[in-house]
Amino acid sequence: MEPLKNMYNPAFLQRVADVATASIKGFDSATFLKDVFADGWEQLELKQRIRRISTVLHSQLPGKFPADVKQLLNFTRALHKMSGRDDSFLYMFVPDYIEQYGTAHVQESLAAMETVTILSSCEFAIRPFIIEDKVAVLKVMLGWTSHEHASVRRLASEGCRPRLPWAMALPELKKDPSLILPILDKLKNDPSEFVRKSVANNLNDIAKDNQAVLLALTKKWMGSSKNTDWILKHGCRTLLKKADVTALQMFGLSHEPQSKVDNLKLQHNSLKIGEHLHFSFTLTSESTVPAALRVEYAITYAKANDKQSRKVFKITENTYQPGQVARFSRKQSFADMTTRKHYAGAHSIAILINGQEQAGIEFIVTS
Repeated sequence: MEPLKNMYNPAFLQRVADVATASIKGFDSATFLKDVFADGWEQLELKQRIRRISTVLHSQLPGKFPADVKQLLNFTRALHKMSGRDDSFLYMFVPDYIEQYGTAHVQESLAAMETVTILSSCEFAIRPFIIEDKVAVLKVMLGWTSHEHASVRRLASEGCRPRLPWAMALPELKKDPSLILPILDKLKNDPSEFVRKSVANNLNDIAKDNQAVLLALTKKWMGSSKNTDWILKHGCRTLLKKADVTALQMFGLSHEPQSKVDNLKLQHNSLKIGEHLHFSFTLTSESTVPAALRVEYAITYAKANDKQSRKVFKITENTYQPGQVARFSRKQSFADMTTRKHYAGAHSIAILINGQEQAGIEFIVTS
């Protein structure tokens, strides 16, 4: 698979330069492209390339942010018109510009983000502003929860996620998420699924450091609407995977399920990195009444330095009738990804019902 960083190729950046020439006074397209592709470009990784583009863009402007940001917004609107779509990762260098050069101009930067985040999310760019003055910035973000555009409402939630992947940490919000909760409360029944997923992910972040906060919130919000119930269920996924008794009970799942898993089989007992693990098993409900069962599998991966890590994957959650038998056949990729690198060695798979392991088997991964 081609590296994501290669999306910043000469053809794309020429189009960007053409838009900038038409929307930024005095913009020099030839110099911009020369400086972007200067020595070392090929060795730069994705985030480094984003930073290179935003830095070179800044060199084309006078350098006084309150004036520059007006031209940046003209550029943003022109890019948006060219792309014809919202929330494109391609244009992350525009939010990065604000992150680099706007922190001394908070009011202007936050106002600019309302426009920029529709083109390309400002979820990373806003975090230094939160660290600098979380009370003032989160107050602005609370106001964004009523914005007409879903991308701005989503930024209100996504930007303050305590554990946003690949982003700058927000240690104070990890320790105390109380300032986040009013934002999530405003968005808990948002009409946009795009926004609701962000709210659920924010809640899941909170659960990793403040389990009691999420459980209390779940108890308070449960039943208010179908959308909110979905957010809560998705937001509690880490607790459910950990078989937290309170979380299981809140969603009608017994921590002592009356069920049995049989015939756990692997298509092959060994596989190479890059291949798929194929497995199958049978689930039987042994309850005398209809029972809600959450069916998951856990892979224990071999890691570097003889360490191991375990990851749980959900298969389904359904109500099973007394004596009902269900057969499952699934596959799990062992191809390397940006989020997971595989190592040769002994691995294992376990089948979990309501978080309880009911069958397991080992297998070997080779390089």
